[in-house]
Amino acid sequence: MNLLLIIIILIMAVILLGVPFYIRYAIERETARFQNDLTRRHCEEVNQLYHQTRGWRHDFRNHLQTMQAYLEMGQTKRLEGYLRELNDDYQQIDIALKTGNNMVDAILNSKLSVVKAKDIHINASASVPAKLSISDVDLSVMIGNLLDNALEACLKLPPEDRFIRFYMTKAKENLYIYIMNSADGTYRRGMGIYLSTKALSGHGYGLQRIDKIVRKYNGYQSREDEGNVFATEILLPL
Repeated sequence: MNLLLIIIILIMAVILLGVPFYIRYAIERETARFQNDLTRRHCEEVNQLYHQTRGWRHDFRNHLQTMQAYLEMGQTKRLEGYLRELNDDYQQIDIALKTGNNMVDAILNSKLSVVKAKDIHINASASVPAKLSISDVDLSVMIGNLLDNALEACLKLPPEDRFIRFYMTKAKENLYIYIMNSADGTYRRGMGIYLSTKALSGHGYGLQRIDKIVRKYNGYQSREDEGNVFATEILLPL
């Protein structure tokens, strides 16, 4: 009887000690899977923007020849229509921001291209100092997650109510990042912090990734909501 009791106690001890390690392993594995998916999606968006830009440049001579032909034939109406189509096409691939950091340029402009395609009004300004304490990869992950969260919130609203404002610049000895977006006014909180409203299979990982990067560089972060507006402010030491 005593032997059986000892065996039961040992089994329970193994379970109690093993469960936290398993849970931690499962969380880390799921976080890694989510981050791999996020990185893959970011790469696909950058690659898509690259091919769109390359294709537009390749067709540039053909566009000039077509417009010249319309002009020589006096077909001004058709020329005006062609120019409007070109402008609409160009808006989808416009490389609007040059921050001084090639990797940030790639991820930021690819995200802005996605945002514009979703009928979201975007106002963005960014400059990145030459010397940073944060790695290019971490900065790109942070920007990608911030814009993904803002995009997700905007898509819950009608097109006329969607907007995102993004600013990034040097503020004294810090890299300052600010993003504001329209939202539907519903937010999830737990333990005094904001939680993502995504499905359970991926909820919170984007926010966790941002939080982890801010802590890694001893930075500051603030999230606030005012009804139908949500804002995030981040300071990272240079």
